[in-house]
Amino acid sequence: MLPAITRVQELNPAKLGILFKKEFELCKVSQGETVMLLTDLATRREYVEAAFAAAEDLGADVYEMCVNSIPSWTKVGVPTVGQCKGTLEAAKAADIIVALHVPLFTSWLKEVRDSGTRVLMIIDSPDDLEQLMAPPGLKEAVLYADAMLANTKKIRVTSKAGTDLTYDCGEYPVMSQYGYADAPGRFDHWGGGHVHTFPNEGSANGTVVFQPGDIVILPYCRYIQDEVRMTISDGFIDRVEGGLDAKLMQDWLDDNRVDAEDRDPYAVSHLGWGLNPQALWYGIALNGDEPERSRAAARTFPGNFLFSTGPNNQGGGKRTTRGHYDVPMRDCTMELDGEVIIENGRIIDDNMIVERIKYT
Repeated sequence: MLPAITRVQELNPAKLGILFKKEFELCKVSQGETVMLLTDLATRREYVEAAFAAAEDLGADVYEMCVNSIPSWTKVGVPTVGQCKGTLEAAKAADIIVALHVPLFTSWLKEVRDSGTRVLMIIDSPDDLEQLMAPPGLKEAVLYADAMLANTKKIRVTSKAGTDLTYDCGEYPVMSQYGYADAPGRFDHWGGGHVHTFPNEGSANGTVVFQPGDIVILPYCRYIQDEVRMTISDGFIDRVEGGLDAKLMQDWLDDNRVDAEDRDPYAVSHLGWGLNPQALWYGIALNGDEPERSRAAARTFPGNFLFSTGPNNQGGGKRTTRGHYDVPMRDCTMELDGEVIIENGRIIDDNMIVERIKYT
């Protein structure tokens, strides 16, 4: 186990307003627009202040709506909007919602996006906001990958560790993030840079093997320490074998079943890959295992295969379980309809390779 690391913030706090303005410009925040800041009791107040200043500087009208709950990666689908009268209507009336907590897997998120409101999620640390801001070319690379995945019918994922998984695509839409919400109804995550979709129901079959160095980003924040081997049949994990990491996975998924017959936590959920060159696989080793340092970076580093379990309602499915597990895997090979796009964890399609900006 790696020792705990505590890092002091390196970003000058006075730069936050500048960074937020740059991000809001990418999101096309403009004169006369209404910006809703969706916060909770744990939101960084300096983010609220920076967002107010940036929106005002761009001529937008901005206000804060603070909710009495604290959604997190381990509490996905918390309905922070819509329970109090008028909140859903207000969210739909905004041009852009800046969500300073996790809104994923909620029904209100789909409703406001369907109304044309764009949504930007900001949940990473100040140092990571600067590091992970979308570099030139990332949007184009992500949209290229999005179109490729949308036209794909069958995917095979293999690795030297023993992974050999196949699944079909097309039943659910492709979801992609390039780091900013610049179009009506778009959801994005500052620091994003990946594409994924949910496999067709019952189509995922084979073996998935987590190896040391793969990352459990949800619900834990840790590198895999020992091999985890899963057998997958008709879209569900039938068996989880291994040591400590297998026990951690099995117990989390078991504890999120509603009853002994509930298999939803063991369903194969969204699958995809990362493209953001600003994201570093070794971030946990460098910065420690505080989740705020890894929310975007751990899941978007280039060439990872992101495997997950549990809900699929974000893509229009019916599973809403909180038994969600996210694991970006290294050193995998991905074939889309027989065409290799990632080989042993390295992107080989030039259209998806983006140059990293190095900060001094």
